[in-house]
Amino acid sequence: MNIVVLAGGLSPERDVSLTSGSLIANALIRRGHNVALVDVYCGLDNIPADIKSLFRNDKVYSYHVEKAEPDLDAVKASCGGREALIGPGVIELCTAADVVFVGLHGAMGENGQLQATLDNLGIRHYTGTGYIGALLSMDKDISKRLMTEAGVPNAEWVYFDTEKDDPSVICEKIGFPCVIKPSSCGSSVGVSRVFTNEELKTALSAAKKYERFIIAEKMISGRELTCAVLDGVALPPVEIIPKSGWYDYANKYQSGATTEICPAPLTEEQTRRIGEVALNAFHALRMEMYGRADFILGDDGEFYCLEVNALPGMTPTSLLPQEAAAVGIGYDELCDKLVHLAFEK
Repeated sequence: MNIVVLAGGLSPERDVSLTSGSLIANALIRRGHNVALVDVYCGLDNIPADIKSLFRNDKVYSYHVEKAEPDLDAVKASCGGREALIGPGVIELCTAADVVFVGLHGAMGENGQLQATLDNLGIRHYTGTGYIGALLSMDKDISKRLMTEAGVPNAEWVYFDTEKDDPSVICEKIGFPCVIKPSSCGSSVGVSRVFTNEELKTALSAAKKYERFIIAEKMISGRELTCAVLDGVALPPVEIIPKSGWYDYANKYQSGATTEICPAPLTEEQTRRIGEVALNAFHALRMEMYGRADFILGDDGEFYCLEVNALPGMTPTSLLPQEAAAVGIGYDELCDKLVHLAFEK
């Protein structure tokens, strides 16, 4: 097949996406496909008359995630300050492809905007959930409301407008310790753990850099785990143990910063339960094809869902590929499987 892999974008998670996209492209080439990898924001410098000539099977792609989040102003400046989120030639390339592999993380890749755009243009064969599942899972306030309604345990929270609301609301309703996070970011971008009033001010300022609206959650102590869903089946969960600090942006993407155990050391009943909750959350948010639910196993023995990721990391050492490997699905096969699921859709 001719497959376009969309990566990058104008999101704080663009570096993660470019890494995922490069490795996805390489895997699909090894599976015999012709691939074009494109940065969805930067687009194409030159659009050839025969756009299908961009689909190739003789390239090797590579990218590396730095410790700090990318400078999006610099990225924007390098593209002439363009406001459009989809660069030149990207839609034409998607139209020419048999399948669009959505390798984006965050922003329009995960909030449903890209999926709705593709749907409106009649481009149906793309990987991952549709625009409804993407929107519902990306907005943490909406997703927590829907999960609560569906009986999915999650932490108490308040939805906070950094331009209008008084921080005392967080102190009164949630208290300390709590977690401050932008309402619609991923990869722990803009997330802070807060123990004091002074830390709260700093955390709100940090989150506001990314988004006006934030979530303040009661911090739940316990073990951190994640459980992916692939084609309607919950995969073996992973336990995540940072070697220092907590599972922030740097610990997520720097080699050797965490210990990840898959399958997680859980009882048979606990493994059944986390899969059940993950599937419940997945269905409540109208997710399709694949995704990953993140949890804290609280000291009370309950699995509390932190969020559901519509487009989780897709490097070979990312959590979803580790879970797939635990049931005998290698990285290249996983990428190929997602392509065929999209083609069938």
